[in-house]
Amino acid sequence: MKNRFFAVICGLLLFSTAGNAQKKKNSKADRKTLATEMPEAFKRRNILWFDATANFKRFTYRDSITYYLERSKNAGVTDVVIDVKPITGEVLYPSKIAPVMKEWSGEYESGTKDLSWDMLTVFIEEGHRLGLTVHASVNVFVAGHNYFDRGVVYEDASKRHWETISYLPGGMTPITEQKKKYSAMLNPALREVQLYELAIIKELVQMYPKLDGIILDRVRYDAIEADFSDASRRLFEAYIGRKVTNFPADIFSYAPGGEVKRVEGPLYKLWLEWRAKVIHDFIYEARRELKNINPNIIFGDYTGAWYPLYYDVGVNWASREYDPSADFDWATPNYKNYGYAEALDLYTTGVYYVEVEKKEAEKLSDDVVRKTESGIKVGKESWYTVEGASELAMEITRRKTPVYAGLYVEQYKNDKEQFIKALKMCRKKSDGSMIFDIVHIINKGWWDALEKGLKD
Repeated sequence: MKNRFFAVICGLLLFSTAGNAQKKKNSKADRKTLATEMPEAFKRRNILWFDATANFKRFTYRDSITYYLERSKNAGVTDVVIDVKPITGEVLYPSKIAPVMKEWSGEYESGTKDLSWDMLTVFIEEGHRLGLTVHASVNVFVAGHNYFDRGVVYEDASKRHWETISYLPGGMTPITEQKKKYSAMLNPALREVQLYELAIIKELVQMYPKLDGIILDRVRYDAIEADFSDASRRLFEAYIGRKVTNFPADIFSYAPGGEVKRVEGPLYKLWLEWRAKVIHDFIYEARRELKNINPNIIFGDYTGAWYPLYYDVGVNWASREYDPSADFDWATPNYKNYGYAEALDLYTTGVYYVEVEKKEAEKLSDDVVRKTESGIKVGKESWYTVEGASELAMEITRRKTPVYAGLYVEQYKNDKEQFIKALKMCRKKSDGSMIFDIVHIINKGWWDALEKGLKD
């Protein structure tokens, strides 16, 4: 999901200030946590992610699957998420639609898969034996790894036009030419892309009737620069009911000079609204299709937690009852209509911050700049902490779905105590916790820290 997080964000395009990107109207210094108001139907969960490529060789052995599931259970984990469709677009089960990943020689581990037995079946059987809830994760609108020139958009010429086209200061640029970005993202608005991805996740649920849940990842645009293809222009014009005479400048343009700065055009906010509708509609369609196959499947989603900036990737993961236009200048009054929290049985959000308590952000020096995954600069905002982000997520989802605040283990480097503190904060301020990824727990030998954070 988010491996090599910091290696990526350092190379991304940065915009001028958080103020320009964010444009807050109202400041909410203290957000009331709603964790104590958890409906009875919601379940406390401690979720541990098993990334596909980072653990590729490790989980080509049956006994390794059993061993790490048992260690996870003993540490206090209740749910495991098995990544079966990494960013290459390949899958780790015998699909008849997507290409099967038979070997991996990239990050972390190299290995060749023994196709005589099925990894996901073993995870389900062994997980259930231990009383664990087993989810499968799929990366949706991505189909290539730019660091290795590998994946569906690289290897299937009929799908090459699916890759997103970014509007950069240097002009329109396909994502596969942006080698500082490792995910070769697709254009979510293309109907053929949506139908292909829906077919894959439907096949997955059909193949594994004992699978407890499915969690979608990367149901989003790449960044604010995406997608500016001719197809997106036509679809946007259909949405607003008129031609865009000056494209892309009517959306935004770049100010002259050395500093990379966007200048919003007259249709900028409508463009953000339309992108949010694209993602909203896909989420609801995916839910409907999967529930038709298995009404009991837990339908989940992962996003980043930085909601005040998440319009950047075209996603409104809040409840329809929350109106962001009351708080942020980038949102239209209709933007709230494309919140999709109500569609989810489970929502996990990446509160991927080193600072745990809000007061830690307040103590940062004024010149400290932190960066989102899309490259937007952020200052000392309280919502850019584990505590603040968890509270915000609980507030704007309006308790329409359980919220599980998630950590990226590698961010804590060698600070085990800060990791433990962050885990406890996730459990305190949300319905539980999510940990990404088991590879970092293994490599650091942090099983004791995991157990302390989940059980104390």
